Amino acid sequence: MSQMPQQAALAKCPSCAEPLESGDLFCGACGYDLSVVPAPPQDHPTLTMTGPAAPADGVDWPAPDPAGSGGTPPTAHRATDVPGTDSGGNPLHGREQQHPQEPQDPPASGVRFDRPAEPEEYPLQAPDPRVAADAAVPEGAAKVCVACRAGQVDDDGYCENCGHAQPRERDHMERESGPVAAVSDRGLRHHRNEDSFAVGDTALPDGTPAAVAVVCDGVSSATRPDEASAAAARTAGDLLLAALPRGRHPQQAMHEAIVAAAQAVDALAGEPASAREHAPHQNAPACTIVGAVVTSGLLVVGWVGDSRAYWVPADRSAPVARLTEDDSWAAQMVAAGLMNEAEAYADERAHAITGWLGADAYELEPHTASFKPDRPGVVVVCTDGLWNYAETAEEMAEIVPLDAATRPLHAARVLVGHALDGGGHDNVTVALLPFPAPPQGAGSA
Repeated sequence: MSQMPQQAALAKCPSCAEPLESGDLFCGACGYDLSVVPAPPQDHPTLTMTGPAAPADGVDWPAPDPAGSGGTPPTAHRATDVPGTDSGGNPLHGREQQHPQEPQDPPASGVRFDRPAEPEEYPLQAPDPRVAADAAVPEGAAKVCVACRAGQVDDDGYCENCGHAQPRERDHMERESGPVAAVSDRGLRHHRNEDSFAVGDTALPDGTPAAVAVVCDGVSSATRPDEASAAAARTAGDLLLAALPRGRHPQQAMHEAIVAAAQAVDALAGEPASAREHAPHQNAPACTIVGAVVTSGLLVVGWVGDSRAYWVPADRSAPVARLTEDDSWAAQMVAAGLMNEAEAYADERAHAITGWLGADAYELEPHTASFKPDRPGVVVVCTDGLWNYAETAEEMAEIVPLDAATRPLHAARVLVGHALDGGGHDNVTVALLPFPAPPQGAGSA
């Protein structure tokens, strides 16, 4: 769940949320000094690239350590620690080439306790994805209540014994398509699942396999966030699966998919005027998005908002990395050097997003990056419902099963289970893509 979007132009005071006028230096309500709030970092849309990538182009990844060297590889925390290309086509330089005054990130806990307590909106717990007994009920057999485990469920979805409403279809979703899989769960505190995803596998014109995953997180403070995430994930996934076989470069296709997803979410705001009259206080539907495309030699990610992608190599002694940078208040504070990461994420405004899809978005700035890993691994694409319980790349790597590349659906269930064990305070969605993409027809063991 992403928090209430904050306009990049500071339409509201970051301290008291009172409206601001253009050019204000201080908040007229609370006196907050607006000069300490940094402007959002500039980013440029993806440059047009045509034709398949040649084996020698792109970025040279660091060679694997020689066998028996005994050296410990440096730990990578962010995308800038792993060679790649940003959305402007510029190299992503390593941490040693960054500004010497850039503050170093302190160790961060993998579980966040700074969120306010949330009401038990829907006391019935969603199905546990780790339970192996989720086999399909035989056709014609009566469904048993998930709450009392005794009563039968009537046609309206309620238990005839205890009266509990049964989980809705979207409360827990799983899907596997070739080598890629995803799982989404409502969690333990929310009354509905506002996340959504799309996964699929296809082939490039030369027959090279490609896998696609898109994960979206509805903004709970917006109207119909569940519809926004579903529309964005479906639109972006469909466009990627249609564009890649036609020879579109994966990074350009990712940029176009995010733009199309934004348009689909924008369209949800075009409801009848009569509906707006009955609910004038409602804002436009909104969501975040993160996607990944994996081929035999290229990894592309794209995002808007605070959903993330992580790189976890099969050799866990090799560097791991977070491939995305949040569009959030906390990330802006850290980037501006005003706070370290621990201080920024401890603030109540930490999860206020500065980028999202929706008609209320100030300006759409899709971020994309491409990488060429030199070793096999797995890409984790997830909402903050998971990374709140495994924030750093190292913490994420610790909970990803060693066989995630060969059993992505099982691994996705394990990761969702980790979030539920941590408290399940939010909807949680995760997709896993093995790198390199295996031949079509390969899937979970």
